[in-house]
Amino acid sequence: MSSPSLPPVPPLTGATLGECAGAIRAAVGKAFIGQPEVLDQVLIALLAGGHVLLEGVPGLGKTLLVRALAQALDCQHARVQFTPDLMPSDISGHAVYDPKVERFEVRKGPVFTHLLLADEINRAPAKTQSALLEAMQEQQVTIEGESFPLPLPFLCMATQNPLELEGTYPLPEAQLDRFLLKVLIGYPGIEDEKRMVAAVSEGRTAADFDLSQVARVISREQVQSMQIGTSLVRVDAAVLDYAVRIAAATRKWPGIALGAGPRGSIALVRAARAQAVLAGRDFVTPDDVRDIALPALRHRIQLAPELHIEGQSVDEALRALLAKVDAPRQ
Repeated sequence: MSSPSLPPVPPLTGATLGECAGAIRAAVGKAFIGQPEVLDQVLIALLAGGHVLLEGVPGLGKTLLVRALAQALDCQHARVQFTPDLMPSDISGHAVYDPKVERFEVRKGPVFTHLLLADEINRAPAKTQSALLEAMQEQQVTIEGESFPLPLPFLCMATQNPLELEGTYPLPEAQLDRFLLKVLIGYPGIEDEKRMVAAVSEGRTAADFDLSQVARVISREQVQSMQIGTSLVRVDAAVLDYAVRIAAATRKWPGIALGAGPRGSIALVRAARAQAVLAGRDFVTPDDVRDIALPALRHRIQLAPELHIEGQSVDEALRALLAKVDAPRQ
């Protein structure tokens, strides 16, 4: 069964689009203290209508970020803790027989929300991880042969522990490719950590942030309007060519065993449009493409064994590649 057609949503454009993005950033920033580049990259994924994979050790505020973002957008949110025994139906939902009405009833899973936090997604095996594929790509879920559309806007923010930690499973390439960005989150600076500790501990017994400080700045309908407006941001043909040349260079770069496919080129352009919106512009520059290239491509390439032996990282290989790909002159 195909998803029912929805009435068109008018786009938000120009200065209004940039102002709304700035208001979201300011509201969420009151709870998610420090690491503004992480917040900006999550907002880029939201504006571009994509999904984000956050990698970092536990306890760095990833759950807080989702909760604060949901409150600022007046959206529903849900959290799924991935474990080795988690089943795909625990995420998508399942059909159960109701003897009172003598038929099967569909019970929808936690994926039916606006902001889904898939926490420690690489703690579960590939079969369970793949339960999110249809939701992320087609914004629908099929249960017992029937397709159910997800509420819009829909953003999946998955967190994963570094693969070196015990009890983790690497995500399949098909799953990784569905994420628009892979964002690395590290420890906050000393001053930011002081602010965080003061905000959480002063006058409170629970070890959590008081989200009452996060104002609801826009509605979920306005989020969809922002996403459509972002997709209309102007990309010059030379800038588009630059993005495609970067992705194509990963396929023949020495030391990269597996380069980014066409979805990598698309991700670069989509994310660059959102980057321009956060900068208050209605056009994309080559710097927008270059600035977002690492989070847009780092999960789409695989290094050759010799670079692993040398201890080189994916980001180092991408920086070397970006230095060699000529940018168009403005």
